[in-house]
Amino acid sequence: MAPRPAAELRLILDSGAVIAVAAGKPLVRGRFEEFRDRCVAVIVPAAVIAEVIRGGPGDATVNRFLKTIDEVSAVTERTARRAGALLAAVDSTATVDALVIAEAALGSRSVVMTGDPKDLRALATGLGNVHVEAV
Repeated sequence: MAPRPAAELRLILDSGAVIAVAAGKPLVRGRFEEFRDRCVAVIVPAAVIAEVIRGGPGDATVNRFLKTIDEVSAVTERTARRAGALLAAVDSTATVDALVIAEAALGSRSVVMTGDPKDLRALATGLGNVHVEAV
């Protein structure tokens, strides 16, 4: 994919969002396209891929979709430490959810599209630069 212009707003997708957009669910796909039209950088944390890919032919739709995103973000030590702190703050063990929110917190402004808004909103409490949007 060709490089996109630097965007102040980033769109971070969790597992539920990746599955919904890849499957072409109309409302979710429409919202995703709205962000895309605004030249928003679309990011999928690598941990999310581990949740949605199983290594078989059933992965084809998701694999096609993943080729269209701007970045697969690696789990760095900085992101992992931030995720651990978020987990401690809400007494949770939802590690992948925390990694998604930690990635979002790295940007100046991020929207997280998720199928699990309650848990991700709890993890994002106090993070003014992160908005969680249900899919």
